[in-house]
Amino acid sequence: MSSYFTDLAQQYIDGEWRQGTGSWDIIDFNPYNGEKLASITIATVDEVDEAYLAAQRAQKEWAATNPYARRAVFEKTLRIIEEREAEITEVIIAELGGTHLKAGVELHLAKEFLRESIQLALRPEGKILPSPIDGKENRLYRVPVGVVGVISPFNFPFLLSLKSVAPALALGNGVVLKPHQNTPIVGGSLVAKIFEDAGLPGGLLNVVITDIAEIGDAFIEHPVPKVISFTGSDKVGRHVATVCASHFKSAVLELGGNSALVVLDDADIDYAVDAAVFSRYVHQGQVCMAANRVLVDRSIADEFTEKFVAKVKTLKVGDPSDPQTIIGPVINSSQADSLTGAVDQAIAEGATALVRGATTDNLVEPTVLTDLPADSAILRQEIFGPVALLVTFDGEEEAVRIVNDTPYGLSGAVHTADVERGVAFAKQIDTGMFHVNDGTVHDEPLVPFGGEKHSGIGRLNGETTVDAFTTQKWISVQHGRSFFPF
Repeated sequence: MSSYFTDLAQQYIDGEWRQGTGSWDIIDFNPYNGEKLASITIATVDEVDEAYLAAQRAQKEWAATNPYARRAVFEKTLRIIEEREAEITEVIIAELGGTHLKAGVELHLAKEFLRESIQLALRPEGKILPSPIDGKENRLYRVPVGVVGVISPFNFPFLLSLKSVAPALALGNGVVLKPHQNTPIVGGSLVAKIFEDAGLPGGLLNVVITDIAEIGDAFIEHPVPKVISFTGSDKVGRHVATVCASHFKSAVLELGGNSALVVLDDADIDYAVDAAVFSRYVHQGQVCMAANRVLVDRSIADEFTEKFVAKVKTLKVGDPSDPQTIIGPVINSSQADSLTGAVDQAIAEGATALVRGATTDNLVEPTVLTDLPADSAILRQEIFGPVALLVTFDGEEEAVRIVNDTPYGLSGAVHTADVERGVAFAKQIDTGMFHVNDGTVHDEPLVPFGGEKHSGIGRLNGETTVDAFTTQKWISVQHGRSFFPF
């Protein structure tokens, strides 16, 4: 594993591994034990420019390559990930503080999305459309946008880098990837190394490990990329969207959430408890789709609460390399401090802590809060950590109002014995995704993924990915003669 952090602690530009030329280094730490994993000299504005120009040069030939030949690269990429799964798991645990369970989930989904990318290489189809003008043939071509800039987050960096990088490449584009500073290897150079070993031509995929303190908006302002795919916070997403719009670029934004899991009065309580605990605490709650809020009908609240709290207390907190650990560290100390502060504020406002987890360095133990005042700030914000909010309601109408009382609209779930009651409930919620009798954390290769309100713009997966990373071009052919009035 250590070789990953030494060999890959570099920029990958125009098919070459090299050091950045910035004046300072990004230090990659293990969030559990503080071990220094790597030191990476950051990329400058000049290197961002070189990366985009390399992608632009390589893309023309790649787009003209037979899609069956492009497909072969992704088939080999999938085989490499399968062969190196144990090593990649160790790197995820070390760099992210992800548990074995979390690494398994991330790698499973990454492979599923790669399988879809294999098919995407052959997906774009043209059309011939009728014309009101005699003799005219309207041809509609689906073509790559050219170059895509990808900015990936720290929570599922391998999956969420691949989720944009692989389909963009499969559809004939070049790519420049900027991983999060806390996960430069898993989210950046590891992805590049796998594609390099799979035979992807040099220059098509470039990785720049850098920071906005060094490059400002250069990554999104650069004239080469036509689409920016960003996954991260709504605050940064708003800025990305503004800059993209001012430069006539498309932005695909997968942003934060404040999802609710709702337990109606006829739900299977034990099953709902299992779904809610997983939806809140998977990967320490550092998931955009996580169930920040657990809403329970008052008629069953006592039983649900007792069982929910009991299950939360069984979650093992500690070393993510221990296969029995469920709750590992959050990504860094600022995140740990932010979570502690938010909980302290909620309790000061009147909330009751049914479970009050301690914070030790980056290890934040689970917390369960209830009796939150209706105006409590924590109810409307994204909580990127292991803190659950239990909220009671009286009847479906009140539940719908509470669920929608947030600036976010990403995911959610409802539990009920009546499936159609659940579907009717889901239709009233302002989210991009909602699940009946399941958890809130789901992503599938064919189903459009994305949010409403502050949770994002656009969709990815399946045909929506084709829409995101290609454009349409109309070419008409006049087989007869047009009439011109002068």
